[in-house]
Amino acid sequence: MCKAMALVAMALCALLGSCARQKPEAATAVMLIESSPLNLDPRVGTDAQSERIGELIFEGLVRRDENFELQPRLAESWQIPDPLTYIFHLRRDVHFHDGRALSAGDVKWTLDSLLSGKIRSAKTSAYRYVERVETPDDFTVVIHLKEPYAALLWNLSDGAMGVVPKGAGEELSRHPVGTGPFRFVSETPDREVVIERNEQYWGKHAGVARVRFNVVPDATTRALELRKGSADVEINALPGDMIPALAGNPRLAVEQAPGTSYQYLAMNLRDPILKNPRVRQALAYAIDRGPLIHYLWHDMARPANSVLPPQHWAYDKQAKTYLHDTAKARELLDEAGYRPGADGVRIHLVMKTSTDETTRLLCAVLQQQLREVGIALDIRSYEFATFYADVVKGAFQLYSLRWVGGSNQDPDVFENVFDSASFAPKRANRGYYSNPEVDALIARGRRSVDEKERAAAYAEIQEIVGRDLPYVNLWWSDNVLVHTRRLENVRITAAGNYDFLRDATLVY
Repeated sequence: MCKAMALVAMALCALLGSCARQKPEAATAVMLIESSPLNLDPRVGTDAQSERIGELIFEGLVRRDENFELQPRLAESWQIPDPLTYIFHLRRDVHFHDGRALSAGDVKWTLDSLLSGKIRSAKTSAYRYVERVETPDDFTVVIHLKEPYAALLWNLSDGAMGVVPKGAGEELSRHPVGTGPFRFVSETPDREVVIERNEQYWGKHAGVARVRFNVVPDATTRALELRKGSADVEINALPGDMIPALAGNPRLAVEQAPGTSYQYLAMNLRDPILKNPRVRQALAYAIDRGPLIHYLWHDMARPANSVLPPQHWAYDKQAKTYLHDTAKARELLDEAGYRPGADGVRIHLVMKTSTDETTRLLCAVLQQQLREVGIALDIRSYEFATFYADVVKGAFQLYSLRWVGGSNQDPDVFENVFDSASFAPKRANRGYYSNPEVDALIARGRRSVDEKERAAAYAEIQEIVGRDLPYVNLWWSDNVLVHTRRLENVRITAAGNYDFLRDATLVY
């Protein structure tokens, strides 16, 4: 595997060395992305590009800081007089990109258009506990809930929600109008999105006058564009084996920081073999994450022991970590009644995966590691759509995927993936994990507005889930950003979004 990685890196270096430099427009920062945003209406778009580009155009009532605590954004303050009532006081100096002043009516319209079904969106479920929205004056919004729901504030934050102008309908996806530091200019599907600095922005103005997001699906082509200088920046859009080749280029800089994207191995707990917790624990002990992180990710990841990242206020430092221990794995399999046969095999398992090269490499290494403890792992590869369809409906023994973006940055993720009421295909409990104690703790955390009480509940969840193992925690990926030297003041955040474009500047 090391030799193969070295050959890839050498080939890339040869390709990069033959490229001629071409400069982009002086005042325009060119950012490379893998795919087009599916819908820039912040009420609708749920894919990574829609949310991350959308965060620069639209704003929520609140924002998330580095520890995923919520801070003011369009709402300069708020009160929670009781668990069913949230009162927001809006800033008075905010205007939409078309010149209209922001008012409480815009916030009400944004939520009501989802709740009434005027806008069809998967995000509607995030506001399922909202009973009604009132606007006692132009700068006050009162949200009444049907039952306590602590995740409401998270669902009113940048990325999760963006306030749109009153009356905005489906046309907003084609002509986005927000209040953010950048305004929409144009979009050519599968080619580019262009935004420019909002000169009337209420806050600190962006340092870059214009940003063009170039859609480049092929990773090698993205690397070549950076090397040529025809693009300025990418984040988390290159395989780990390409980064060292680019880091050696004096015209490029590589920024790396701990991220929140979470890789996991999921197991189907309805399976006759995997329903035994000793088997699941044996799998966890059999997996050696060190070589996987070193060779597959070039040390651009950290071993995980929770769905929540370490930067999070609700992360539990005491959550169980399974260190590599083949003797312990064999002992647990013996206790579960799975003794090795004449060929050394104790059990056969099937792992489904997509045809993505990195994921297939992961499966191949897991196959070797599990064989050492007597588990024969068969790998079945499918096109992503077919693979994901099986995952969503719970048709698997094992699979591995990542939680990315904001999906694992709020403790409400526990309800989505571990609550007994969230079985696939309704929500994301695809392995059919069920523990009444965890269900009760999830409900307690959802109903409390006291952060300390919520953190205590979520710490218990992480400890119980760490024993029950519906997931084997693999790693949190680092955020890795490559940029040309002409793009300065670049600071990446744990969330891995495009907020760095707010402060970045161009030298030209």
